[in-house]
Amino acid sequence: MLITFQSTASPDVVMLRDLAQYLLGVIGKRLSERGVIMHDELPAAINRLESAITEEATAEVALEALHCSPGNRRESRNGLSQRAWPFLDMLREASRRDADIIWGL
Repeated sequence: MLITFQSTASPDVVMLRDLAQYLLGVIGKRLSERGVIMHDELPAAINRLESAITEEATAEVALEALHCSPGNRRESRNGLSQRAWPFLDMLREASRRDADIIWGL
């Protein structure tokens, strides 16, 4: 199932339900049939998501160093930063414009 996030500050962001549920969990929200991220919640949500991206990147570098010799490189995976970028961009733009983000309408 697809979830569409909407805001007057940016274009819609559409993602799979599992990713939406995970990203909302990171910022302290629950995925329900309908929901809103109020403009006053956005700074904290942005900080939480940026921290999660940084933590994942640090863990990925450490794991890469432990398991890969110079001749045995793994293919790069789509990490959290790549999957969360459109949503994070929406959060930032909505914060700049004091707009809310909604889903489920």
